[in-house]
Amino acid sequence: MKFATVLAFATAAGAAFASPLASSETTEAGQLSKRQSINYVQNYNGNAANFKYDQHAGTYSTRWTNPPDFVVGLGWSPGNSYRTIKFSGSYSSSSSSYSAVYGWLNNPLTEYYVVENYSYDPCSNSGAQVVGSVTSDGSNYKICKHTQYDQPSIQGTKTFGQYFSVRANKRNSGSVTLSKHFNAWKQHGFANGAANPDFNYQVFATEAFGGTGSASMSVSG
Repeated sequence: MKFATVLAFATAAGAAFASPLASSETTEAGQLSKRQSINYVQNYNGNAANFKYDQHAGTYSTRWTNPPDFVVGLGWSPGNSYRTIKFSGSYSSSSSSYSAVYGWLNNPLTEYYVVENYSYDPCSNSGAQVVGSVTSDGSNYKICKHTQYDQPSIQGTKTFGQYFSVRANKRNSGSVTLSKHFNAWKQHGFANGAANPDFNYQVFATEAFGGTGSASMSVSG
């Protein structure tokens, strides 16, 4: 994201709840989890990015030219620590954008990203602290963190932490094993090391704050 600017708000996104699907899967950590239907639409400034979606099908598309900050996508509310998010599609951007898993914790208030493709690396920002790396889903990810002071958030104007994993081998399809990232981040203070973090929403999203680009994605988990 663009540092010192929060690009998504819980109140700005529509949410419609649906029943979990019947199928189950075993996560990389070995925990059996039930796949759940998309029940949350992330739509912050989507009108500036031609955001279109089919919640039932789990698909969305967006196209932008020099937009204001926007974050759009599909996912779940609340999130959890063991979900494996699957995504596939296309993403192209000239600058200032990510394709990523995105979410928030309620307490401690925290914003997080697992960046799968990008035209701007948030860990390259001078305000970010690179603290380590994690290997997951066929690639190394750089880990960085940052503190936002007195900035808008899902709880109003607050000071809160941000955590990022940025994938070395960019991709437009695959699976994101969230537990691997959360466990790695906990070594650097994420969720104060809590075994069961207090999750707010959790989505696969496209974000941009400049440039031109487009994305079309299918999301499941």
